[in-house]
Amino acid sequence: MDQTAIEITALSGLGDIAEADWDACACPEAADGRAIDPFTTYRFLSALERSGSVGQGTGWQPHHLVARADGQIIAVMPLYAKNHSQGEYIFDHGWADALHRAGGNYYPKLQSAVPFTPATGRRFLTRPGWEGTGIAALTQGMVQIAADNGLSSAHITFCTTDEAEAGSRMGLLHRVTQQFHWENRGYADFDAFLAQLSSRKRKAIRKERTGAMGFGGTIRALTGDDLKPEHWDAFWAFYQDTGSRKWGRPYLTRAFFDEVQETMRDDVLLILAERGGRPIAGALNFLGRDTLYGRYWGAVEDHPFLHFECCYYRAIDHAIAQGLARVEAGAQGEHKLARGYLPVETHSLHWIAKPSFRAAVARYLEAETRAVGEEIEILADYGPFRKPNTGA
Repeated sequence: MDQTAIEITALSGLGDIAEADWDACACPEAADGRAIDPFTTYRFLSALERSGSVGQGTGWQPHHLVARADGQIIAVMPLYAKNHSQGEYIFDHGWADALHRAGGNYYPKLQSAVPFTPATGRRFLTRPGWEGTGIAALTQGMVQIAADNGLSSAHITFCTTDEAEAGSRMGLLHRVTQQFHWENRGYADFDAFLAQLSSRKRKAIRKERTGAMGFGGTIRALTGDDLKPEHWDAFWAFYQDTGSRKWGRPYLTRAFFDEVQETMRDDVLLILAERGGRPIAGALNFLGRDTLYGRYWGAVEDHPFLHFECCYYRAIDHAIAQGLARVEAGAQGEHKLARGYLPVETHSLHWIAKPSFRAAVARYLEAETRAVGEEIEILADYGPFRKPNTGA
């Protein structure tokens, strides 16, 4: 296979490729069950495009890569031309400012990512058996497009550890950042999880869960056919409130949630808090084969601890009940540490065109990687779990 000539093309949208061809590379494991993660599937990425959440006027212009060998599609990559750094969660605003001060233009750039989704997953999407060839071909194609168009850089964010190692061997810069994830250690129920925490943390979480239910309503978990259009009407109001406060405007359009209802409701877990028959808050999660991905939270009423209950504790409840291995609760948030979510490394890869700028970024990444490693070690030591040989 390594001797086969590989042809690389770029697509202006997923409408230019058949869903079966894309998913044969993105999620071949879905033939016998759920995809490892839903975010690089055709249905998710095309929902972003069809809803206008990405595309013209958004700063996320699709240029997805396709690699062919003897006419067969052997690998694909979600890829976007970007004129800003919003919605990425691997922050490079400092790099952009530094290049601008030096007289260069950082934008536009290329970005292999799932828009607005800080979840680790494969970015080099290959048919089984074509992994090495596919990764090399997609990397070469991405760099060639960036170089041919005079772009400053190309980035692959929230890739897997294996992909980060492979990219490093091919000369890409490797960046290490961190998130907070909850790991299922075979807990029978939520109380079994609490039993592994220090006494003080157990009491604090129980107090929070009791306090959360003081809002005077009920909380439901909805997925699949239990989800109805009116639930998305409610969640859109929540999402708009959060988006306007955090980003200035929501990244996703209202139509995106209609697309999710149509094509992805089995991939969704919506935690909905209702009071007096009216939805007042909600947390949107997506489901992978062994991971629950927390994505969005919003509310139209403010109640103590309701955010923690809907976003973190109900996610843990579901993961335990379904035997999922972990919960990824999104970017940032050291407040997650006290609630059982521990720091883990996340990875990205970067190609920088200008040699002097590349050298400066490389030096920065060396220092940042050491700092992230030290911070993870310190934070993990302050985690809520009982220390060995103690009853605390």
